[in-house]
Amino acid sequence: MSTNLVTKLGIQIVASSVTMTLGMWCENYKVIAAEIPQQEEPVAEKITQNPPTATEEADIEINVIEKLLNEPVFSPFRQEGTVKDSTRPIYVITGEEMEAQGARTIREALKFLPGILGDGTVGTEVNALSGQLIRGSNTGQVLILLDGRPINNAGSGGFDLSEFTTNNIQRIEVLPGGGSTLYGSDAIGGVINIITRRPTEKITTEAKVNIGAYGLNQQSIQNSGKKGDISWVVGYNRTQAENNYPFSIPEANFSGTRRNNDALYNNFNVKLEADLGKRNTLSFSTLYLNKEQGTPGGVPIPFPVNGQGFFNSLTDKNRKYTDQVLTDLTWNSKLGGGDNSLLTARIYGDFLNTRFDPSGSSSSPSRFETNQTSYGIQTTHSWNFAKNQSLVYGFDYRTVNVRNTSFSYSTNKETLNYDNDINQGALFGKYEVALIPNLTINLGLRQDFSSLVNGSVTSPSVGTKFAVSDSTTLRANYIKNFRVPTIANLFNVNPSNIGNPELKPERGDSYDIGIDQKLGDIGLLRLTFFKNSVSDTIAFKRLIPPVNGNTGTWENIGLVETTGIEATLNLQIAKNIYTFVNYTANDPRILKSSNSAEIDKELRFAGADKLNMGVSYENPQGLYLGLLMNSLNGYPTNNTNTEFLSGYTTFDFKLRVPLSDKLVVTGSLENLFNQRYQLFPGFPDGGRGFQVGLSSTF
Repeated sequence: MSTNLVTKLGIQIVASSVTMTLGMWCENYKVIAAEIPQQEEPVAEKITQNPPTATEEADIEINVIEKLLNEPVFSPFRQEGTVKDSTRPIYVITGEEMEAQGARTIREALKFLPGILGDGTVGTEVNALSGQLIRGSNTGQVLILLDGRPINNAGSGGFDLSEFTTNNIQRIEVLPGGGSTLYGSDAIGGVINIITRRPTEKITTEAKVNIGAYGLNQQSIQNSGKKGDISWVVGYNRTQAENNYPFSIPEANFSGTRRNNDALYNNFNVKLEADLGKRNTLSFSTLYLNKEQGTPGGVPIPFPVNGQGFFNSLTDKNRKYTDQVLTDLTWNSKLGGGDNSLLTARIYGDFLNTRFDPSGSSSSPSRFETNQTSYGIQTTHSWNFAKNQSLVYGFDYRTVNVRNTSFSYSTNKETLNYDNDINQGALFGKYEVALIPNLTINLGLRQDFSSLVNGSVTSPSVGTKFAVSDSTTLRANYIKNFRVPTIANLFNVNPSNIGNPELKPERGDSYDIGIDQKLGDIGLLRLTFFKNSVSDTIAFKRLIPPVNGNTGTWENIGLVETTGIEATLNLQIAKNIYTFVNYTANDPRILKSSNSAEIDKELRFAGADKLNMGVSYENPQGLYLGLLMNSLNGYPTNNTNTEFLSGYTTFDFKLRVPLSDKLVVTGSLENLFNQRYQLFPGFPDGGRGFQVGLSSTF
């Protein structure tokens, strides 16, 4: 989508908002009784020892404004709050919505949220590699949190969200615009926080079966409950799919059937909680994520020579294996005699293992294996020390070791590519004050200390929101962010991409200004203009001719500046009938680069504009029928903007039908009109698909 069109759309949205606001002021419409003024809720009520349990989640509320603004969120505050409390734009999808939309993995659950380009980068099937692009940032520049603590891969960056199946997820929060003040490294473009299920008060078992196109076969079971002072959630998910489908790549004059594209998940989750008196809770949580899948590769694109898809190859034997164990122990303690002071202490350990194995394929004669071990400590004190003032502060520490090896089948020799550590510690604090009942300001500061020579960084932030009236709120934010180099960037000794231990952290500045406008009692418009810049960008540099046998290395080059719009409109157009539109426009421009041909060009992949629309029927009994649209415009696949992929638009039909209070049928038709497209040159989408599921609670 052109910059002019983006600008016009932004002006139209703002004009519409101002017009509606003036009209409503003139008419002096009646504000619905359920609405709560911005500062009517005491700040102290934000602090809770734990987020709401599953049994406390209400059915879909009749008032769309209340549903959106009162959605619980954690990531903007590092404590429990709600969407309306935040000066930052934040977007949420709940477990109930994931079930209604048929989202099998977290990657799929992000599809209809604004602010993020979350489509898989090599396909649309359940096991497709997840790529998260937020405000012009790449996957490695988006921080992934699990219940508020980091899980990003320090070896290669990012975290593949297709590893997580949704059966154990309570909600997902997307916080665009960085978050280094509260969370440290990797939060340049934004933060994605995955909140897992908490125990129910009553002993409950939920079993689900799901079948679908291309051999999809999914089963899950969850048991949750409480006995005395002990509560638990224990679950298992098995997901299998063949994913063999016909496809064509016109640029390569190729037609065929996708092969070696199968996947098998075996995921386990356990959470135990103990009430240690009325003011202390101890919880233990562990996730085991296991996946085996084929990696079918892509069709070679003959033109342009040496282009993005030129070196593709189809692989009929290559396999990928992942074993991930994510474990933490958390203690919550309410200090003093009231509910205004909460101390949280957590220790965690993660073990991430990935292996790429060609299994004898002549096109890929080497096996690659990565083993990451990380341990961390988090301490956070949330203290509302006055009616209009609160403070969140604490200490973080994380140590990560990553070992990467390659094994050559032709020489029967194993090579160590890197085996190194990164240690990071930080002190942080965030102060919030309501200067007057309708004006809130927060100030944040974090100091990180890293084992890297150039790894110590200071990250300030400031945010404010001003309630112009009961229906209009203005907000603005600034956050300074950073990202330390990965261990592969620093220490890799593989001649194809030798590490550079002198790399500096990437540094970012994120600005946004926005408005939240209630449209009477029928809807909510949220509009955000943003600017995000990243300097000292870490990029791969090819060495021609090779230097001491090394063909490439990493260096700090470039400056990328992204401007854009995030707009969301939610309406209740009739009883139980809802509609939404959200639009994300990105214009990431390369302002500095060692390659003069890239200057003032659009950053590859990250500049796609995204439009989502949907209409649904939802009632308090759980019936859901929805027609949803997802549309991306075309985008460049290289930084010189000489290669592009076409955009696409798909429509999905979603269905959730409660047969009784214990039995629910779900259904989904994806890509109704069988729109075919590529997300990376030479890698196809899966075309039209379907799912049918049955779940029972007893």
